[in-house]
Amino acid sequence: MPVFWYLRRPIASILFIISLMLPFQSWALSIGEERLIGQKILYSMRQELHILDDPDISQYINTLGKSVLTVAGPQYFDYHFFVVQSDEFNAFAAPGGMVFFYSGLIEAMHNENELVSVLAHEIGHITSRHLAQRLDKGTKVSVASILVGLAGLALGVPGLSMGIFTGSLAAGQAINLQYSREDEEQADRLSFAWMEQMHRDPLSMHEMLETMRRISRYRSDALPQYMLTHPNPEMRLSYVESLLELSKGKKEAPTFQPTDNFAFLRFRYRVLVQTSDQGRLRQYCNITLASDKNPDARHMANYGLALLEAANHRFDKALELLTVVQGYYPTKEILKVDQAVVLLLNGRPAEAKTLLEAAYHRDPTDMYAAFQLGKAEALSGNNTRAQQLFLQVAKAMPDYSQVYFELGQIAANQRQNGNSTFYLAKFNLYEGKEKQAIQLLRQVKKDPSVSQKLKDEAILILKELEQIKKDL
Repeated sequence: MPVFWYLRRPIASILFIISLMLPFQSWALSIGEERLIGQKILYSMRQELHILDDPDISQYINTLGKSVLTVAGPQYFDYHFFVVQSDEFNAFAAPGGMVFFYSGLIEAMHNENELVSVLAHEIGHITSRHLAQRLDKGTKVSVASILVGLAGLALGVPGLSMGIFTGSLAAGQAINLQYSREDEEQADRLSFAWMEQMHRDPLSMHEMLETMRRISRYRSDALPQYMLTHPNPEMRLSYVESLLELSKGKKEAPTFQPTDNFAFLRFRYRVLVQTSDQGRLRQYCNITLASDKNPDARHMANYGLALLEAANHRFDKALELLTVVQGYYPTKEILKVDQAVVLLLNGRPAEAKTLLEAAYHRDPTDMYAAFQLGKAEALSGNNTRAQQLFLQVAKAMPDYSQVYFELGQIAANQRQNGNSTFYLAKFNLYEGKEKQAIQLLRQVKKDPSVSQKLKDEAILILKELEQIKKDL
C-alpha cells in the first residue's frame, strides 16, 4: 500500500501538483487543490508535532467524526481526524477534510457531547469551504502564502520559519485565514442542527463556549490560537443561546438521549497520560475521586491512576486499579484489553494473550486488540501469526508508525534484513523523520534481498515524497 493513501492515483496527483504551482486568482480553491494542500499540511504536522495515532485513540476520534458525517450528508472529502500532542487550546480544520484536535483542548473538555460540538463545528467549516472562500478576498494568492497561513493557523506561530515551510516563507507572507463572524455562525448553526439530529443535547455547545470565554479571559495577554482563528466567543455564545431558545419553542421539541461518557473519559485519560505532567494529572485524579459529584468522573479517575501506575512500571497496582474500574463497568470489554496491555508490560504474555484472543474474536475490526494480540504473539515466539496481525493493522491504519516498527522487528528476527530496513523506513516516515526514511528507502531500492513488492512500494514512496515537497 502506498505510504500516502491520498496519492493513490498518480495522474490525478500530478495534475493537482501542477495546478498548485500556479498562483490562485480571485476564485476559490478547487476540491482537488484543497485536498492536496490538506495533505501537505498533514505531512508538515508529522514533522513538527507528535500525532497520537494509537489504534484506540485514532479509532475513537474517527468513529465519533463519522457519526457526525452520517447526519451531515454527502461530502466533498474523505475525512480524517487526528489528536496532536500540544498544550495549546486549539482545534484546526485543514482543507481536504483534515481535522486536528490538540491535547490542550481535549483536557479542557468534560464530556463527549462537548467534543462532538467542537468536532461538528470544524466539520461545518470544511463542509462550507470557509477556508477556500477566504481566498476570494484577494486578487492573487500563492500556494506558498496559503501554506504559511495554514501553518500559522495550525501551530499558532504567525512568523513560521521551519521545516517544509521555509521555502514558502521566502515566497510570500501568510494570508489571513481567521474565520469571520458569518463563518462562525454558519458552522455553529450546522453543528447545532447535526447534534439535534444525533439526539445529542446542543447545550454542550454553550458549555464549551463558556469554557472558551473563561480561558480567553484568563489568558487575555496571550490568547490561545483557537480564539484567534475562531473569534468572538461572546457573540457565539449569544448566537447559540438564540438557537437554544428557538429549539425550546418548537411544537415538537427534540428529545436528547443520555450520553454514556465512559468512552470519552477513557479516551481523555489515554491522551492526557501521554501529554500532561504526571504529577499534575495524578493530583487531578485524586481531587476528582474525593470531590466530584459525577459517578462516572469518579470511577474513571481510578482509570487515570491505573494508567499512571503502568507508566511508572508499578504494574501490580495498575492491575488492581483496573479491577476496581471493571467492577463499575462490567460490560465494557475494552477494559480487558487494557488489562492485557498491562500484563504484556509486566512480562506475562500468556495471560494477556487469553484476554486478547477473546477480544479479537468478539470484534476482528478492533485494531487496538489486534495490535496488542500481535505483540503477545511476537513475545510468545509466534512470528507468523504476529506478522499476519500486524499486516492487518497496517492495512486498516496505514499511517500508524508503531506497527511498522513491530513488522521490522519480526523481519529482523527472521533475518530478512532488507525487509526490516523497509519497515524501519516507514516507521521513521510516520514518526516525521523524513531524512532517515529517505536514506533507508534508497537502501531498499538497491538491496537485492528485498522482496519485489516492498521494493516497488519503496520506489513509489520516494516518488510521492518528491512530489508532495515540490514547489513548497
